[in-house]
Amino acid sequence: MKDLLLLSFNKVFFGALLLLITVTILGTYSEDVLALQTTKALFIPVFLIFFFVKNKSLSLPVISFFIFSFLGDASLAFFENDIFIKASSTFYFLSYICLIGIAISKFKFFEVDKVVGTYLIVVFLINAYFLYTLYGILKAIVPDSLEVFLFGVKNISLILLIFLAFGKYLANDTKPSILFLLVALCLVFSTILNYVSLYYVYSWSFVMLERVIYAIGIYLLLNYVMEENKSARILDKPQNSYNSDNIFA
Repeated sequence: MKDLLLLSFNKVFFGALLLLITVTILGTYSEDVLALQTTKALFIPVFLIFFFVKNKSLSLPVISFFIFSFLGDASLAFFENDIFIKASSTFYFLSYICLIGIAISKFKFFEVDKVVGTYLIVVFLINAYFLYTLYGILKAIVPDSLEVFLFGVKNISLILLIFLAFGKYLANDTKPSILFLLVALCLVFSTILNYVSLYYVYSWSFVMLERVIYAIGIYLLLNYVMEENKSARILDKPQNSYNSDNIFA
């Protein structure tokens, strides 16, 4: 019976993702201004409503991520002033820091195999050089130094997030580590597409892909939370049975 309920919840939760993707595609394709402004701000509230139907709690770092991400989404959705655009970048940066905190708490770099560690460092340096190149290009295009600075810190945090998520996956090839890596990749690709739309060429297809990938990232993050909670319950069961034996002894 529990398996049937779990399967039903998974289907409903996945249905919520499909619904949001459909609304996003229709809104961007029709170029409806209201839909373009509001759909992204609905992602987190809708997913959390469905999530709490089956699950009762979230850790503080995950809650902080959703709060900052929602504030970033809302700043872009309802305000067009440059101040709110910069505020949005700041909120997103803080949300990435929350995910970095989650990754660091579960990743021990000095316990990683030397070959894997060297590979991770090389990948990190390549991405850092790529970011430095983009930073120089953006600095020549955008006159606002604060906006360029926020671009830099946001992307440094994303590179660090990818580094930790990939290292976690290589060190511990489990379903939660795969999900967390996919979350990090979704955030990176959605951010890149957002920059392309803002600074290079605006296209409804880029906006659509950015929001679809972002929605998938939020969906995968909540699935990661559910997998982590499931693993924690499994680990707690032997300890609980051991305690009950001690009581009767």
